[in-house]
Amino acid sequence: QVQLMESGGGLVQAGGSLRLSCTASGSVFSINFMGWYRQAPGKQRELVARISSDGSSNYADSVKGRFTISRDNAKNTVYLQMNSLKPEDTAVYYCNADSFRVFGARTYWGQGTQVTVSS
Repeated sequence: QVQLMESGGGLVQAGGSLRLSCTASGSVFSINFMGWYRQAPGKQRELVARISSDGSSNYADSVKGRFTISRDNAKNTVYLQMNSLKPEDTAVYYCNADSFRVFGARTYWGQGTQVTVSS
């Protein structure tokens, strides 16, 4: 089992920045991808960015050039630096971890952290 603990959400004005952090505990050796999803009211949960254990990353088109995902494997932590925030970035942001296939390709979720961007 893997547990994910997020921090860093909050209220910010449009154009501002926030950094989210997510630390994994438990069977961290099983984790391949870590990433961030978000869910706005009335909308489906969507991928924001994810990064593999070897550092390969991908982003949603809507955040490219504004958000940066990074990972510190020694600390079992993934970060999401969010710059030039827009009101449409307002959502609950969920940390996600996917285990390697050899460990069952399991998916884990954090409890979510609210990000609110005011106009």
